[in-house]
Amino acid sequence: MRRTMPSLLMYVCAMLPLAGGCGDDDLVLGEPAPTLEVPVPTLEGPVTGGAITLQGTSFALADVGYTAEEFFVSGTARAFSNVGELDSDGNWEVDVAGSAPYKTRIVVYRPIAAADFGGSVMVEWLNVSAGFDSAPDWISGHVELIRRGWIWVGVSAQFIGVEGSDNPGPIPGLDFSLKRSNPQRYGSLSHPGDSYSYDIYSQVGRALRERGAVDPFVGWQPQAIIAAGESQSAFRMVTYINAFARAAQIYDGYLVHSRGDSSAALAQSPQTPVAAPETVRIRTDLDVPVLTFQTETDLLLLGSFADRQDDSEHFRLWEVAGTAHADLYTLLLGMSDIGDDPSVANVDAISAPIPGIIECDNPINSGPQHFVLKAAIRSLEDWVRNGVAAPIAPRLEVAGDPPAFVVDDLGNTRGGIRTPYVDAPTALLSGDSPGGSSFCFLFGKTIPFDQETLDGLYADHDAYVAAVEQSAQDALAMGFLLQPDVDLIVSAAQSSAVP
Repeated sequence: MRRTMPSLLMYVCAMLPLAGGCGDDDLVLGEPAPTLEVPVPTLEGPVTGGAITLQGTSFALADVGYTAEEFFVSGTARAFSNVGELDSDGNWEVDVAGSAPYKTRIVVYRPIAAADFGGSVMVEWLNVSAGFDSAPDWISGHVELIRRGWIWVGVSAQFIGVEGSDNPGPIPGLDFSLKRSNPQRYGSLSHPGDSYSYDIYSQVGRALRERGAVDPFVGWQPQAIIAAGESQSAFRMVTYINAFARAAQIYDGYLVHSRGDSSAALAQSPQTPVAAPETVRIRTDLDVPVLTFQTETDLLLLGSFADRQDDSEHFRLWEVAGTAHADLYTLLLGMSDIGDDPSVANVDAISAPIPGIIECDNPINSGPQHFVLKAAIRSLEDWVRNGVAAPIAPRLEVAGDPPAFVVDDLGNTRGGIRTPYVDAPTALLSGDSPGGSSFCFLFGKTIPFDQETLDGLYADHDAYVAAVEQSAQDALAMGFLLQPDVDLIVSAAQSSAVP
């Protein structure tokens, strides 16, 4: 578990006898963190009667040694207003502006056997962009979570996921919001609005730390509880970190996955709206790690280039070449992947990953995002639990006004985290929109190279495999790929017909 900054400094001083320890003059602390007491909510469950409603993976969890349970969480949540300006540096202070009762749910995936629990917990702020709860960080990162025996907790933190919306969603005809899709199971839930979502998320974390008679962790003691959010939940996560992380002291680390420019509002109608500034960076006075994971789409199309910041003691920014905000793995392959199929490493040209629902004008991105995300999860876990800071990553190369990516002779972006997908490529992989309706603009592009280009790159199949293996080993050595995934990537190359 993490220590607060004063106790951490005293601990370090005590461990430095050869240097004479630290005198009073050596302990120079910043302003003390404001405190925000987080109430402990009531947990009920496991909930029975019917199936859990959640858009996640499709395989049976028992096949990988896991089980799923659902719990209701209830209490009184608070909305907040700002104290002073919300500046771009993220050093925000807030005060309570109202309260309301709530009742929501959490979904818990955990190993069946106690011996398989690795000690870490991910608490994902479920994404409601489609009008219902989905779990994109579970979908993209579950193979690593299962390999390491994580417990995963999905939180229905927002109004639409619980109550639904009268506005047509981006996927016509689909409404899996909890109370509308299964009123018998979820009819007792009640959400007062997204202004209260931050406190609901804090209270869930507090409940997971101070478990009582109803214990989702069945008596197991976690060594780290890490917050995560992807896409619209990453916008929420940035606001949560800046306004609440330092004061509430709930989570041991944060994964911000695919944010855009600015961040979510601190409060919104019917409360007095409090919008975030146009540019928002992560505050740098935290005593816990934050790893921000960005794709090409996030940087320019979604505007996070304006929010770029330097790495620091508790902050890392990873930008990954050849990636899109969402991709073929997110939409299709990841749903059934249990981590042993090299075909998930193939570069496939598919324009309609979900026929009749998501059909784009060009093949969507089939890049390496999920592989690098797994390495990010491993690095963040090691940082939180062992104090080994995540690797510093090079930035994607951007130039010009308006800014544009600097590309190589094949069209792939230079810089950033490198993988075989861009250094031993068989296609142009980008975060550019493929064209089409619905969410297509977020899915990037895959443009396979023609035979002449492949012949010019690789003398024969062995040369291609050697290039893939060299690039994968380089990424492994730098901490941007993990060995099991390197094995899958190389195996896929060996099985391919390239060139």
